[in-house]
Amino acid sequence: MYLPHGFEGQGPDHSSARLERFLSNAARNNMQIVQPSSPTSLFHVLRRQLTRKFMIPLIIFTPKSLLRHPLCISRIEDLATGRFLEVIDDSNVDIEKVLRVVFCTGKIYYDLLKRKNELKADDIALIRIEELHPFPSKKIKNIIEKYKNAILHLWVQEEPENMGAWRYVKEEFKSVELVPVTRLASGSPATGLSGLHEIGQKEIVDKVFKNCTCEFKNKYCGLQCVDGKSRKEILKVHEYVDFDAKFTI
Repeated sequence: MYLPHGFEGQGPDHSSARLERFLSNAARNNMQIVQPSSPTSLFHVLRRQLTRKFMIPLIIFTPKSLLRHPLCISRIEDLATGRFLEVIDDSNVDIEKVLRVVFCTGKIYYDLLKRKNELKADDIALIRIEELHPFPSKKIKNIIEKYKNAILHLWVQEEPENMGAWRYVKEEFKSVELVPVTRLASGSPATGLSGLHEIGQKEIVDKVFKNCTCEFKNKYCGLQCVDGKSRKEILKVHEYVDFDAKFTI
């Protein structure tokens, strides 16, 4: 089953397929819930579904914008010889230098990738979780062990904190403290104002690649100083207006 899911500033009805509701009903491998981030992933998960000797429901969450995204492309060789990867590691990092490991799923990856490329940040690893259920615990464990020098592990999502995959994945990460970077909890999946949507999307990316304010004067915080390691900016709740009655985007 295909479900359109992606925050693109088009309002509640065009943003969320209620991923959190499917994950709340997922248990003991009763369904497959995937959010492929590339043509290769989409192709191979469909092929896997057809060739498996057992059949359980496959739920695919996919945004419309990736159909035309310039970075969402795959090589013919990957389609012809590859396979579906439940977790996709970051190949553009210096493993020994990585202090921040960022886990995400879906199209938010491309917003993070764009900023990472602009900053040439080889000390931040962007990890894509393509399959949320059954959760690929062993593969996640191997990645955490691979980046042994990491001091900060983030979960980044477009959805509000009370929606999306956050409440599901935080129960699956046992060995490290996972810090959420999300929109504020909300009663509505998304705003209907594209301007507010863009502000919220930028806030999410800015929290991952936060500004350096110490004596190092880096392009972004590299977590080398005391302030960087304290996570204060990462965990800071951002307000968008000064009204007494708070609202969220």
